[in-house]
Amino acid sequence: MRHRNEGRKLSRNTSHRRALLRNLVTALLEHGRLMTTLPKAKEVRPLAEKMITLGKRDSLHARRQVHSYLLKDETARKVFSTIAPKFADRKGGYSRIIKLGNRKGDGADLAIIELLGTDLEAKKAERAAKAEAKEAKKSKKDDKEEKD
Repeated sequence: MRHRNEGRKLSRNTSHRRALLRNLVTALLEHGRLMTTLPKAKEVRPLAEKMITLGKRDSLHARRQVHSYLLKDETARKVFSTIAPKFADRKGGYSRIIKLGNRKGDGADLAIIELLGTDLEAKKAERAAKAEAKEAKKSKKDDKEEKD
């Protein structure tokens, strides 16, 4: 029976699973977005949110806990300097999981896990605005050529 045994084993032994989750949490906090399988994304979410909550606490003990879990010191510093202040007014729910469907090779359920309010959304809007400006510029040029 699995009473009081929470979490997925992800077909790995304990040390491999812990290393995998540490890598995924570090990558998520470093890049703000991560594409992986759905079970891995569901396991990563509470760990990443705990790191952000520790970042909001910003005590020496919290810093030591984050640095001991994350694999890159630069990412751990980023948690305290940029990520945690963004979520200062939120009580939780710092990330979202978006289901993508099945992977072509083995049929695994894929998902994107991303932090809310990341620069990715701003970058998408900026790219769309640039593309729109480029298209408007091209249409003006075409109109000018037609008149001549």
